[in-house]
Amino acid sequence: MRTIGLIGGMSWESSAEYYRLTNEAVKARLGGLHSARSIMLTVDFAQIEALQQAGRWDEAGAILADAAQRLERAGADCL
Repeated sequence: MRTIGLIGGMSWESSAEYYRLTNEAVKARLGGLHSARSIMLTVDFAQIEALQQAGRWDEAGAILADAAQRLERAGADCL
């Protein structure tokens, strides 16, 4: 099974929902006690939102790109 990288933090509620839905899909497909192999990294959305409001989209994007790179270094096969 491949390891899924999840970038969370846009809201903790959505992060929990992505995690739940991913694991429900794996359980439905494989059955039993199977769950998704995953790594989640959460960002502080307050920081992202402040950068967006200031029109500093490149910096907001850089934070998300850094999160993706960290997940890859941690062993995620896909994001």
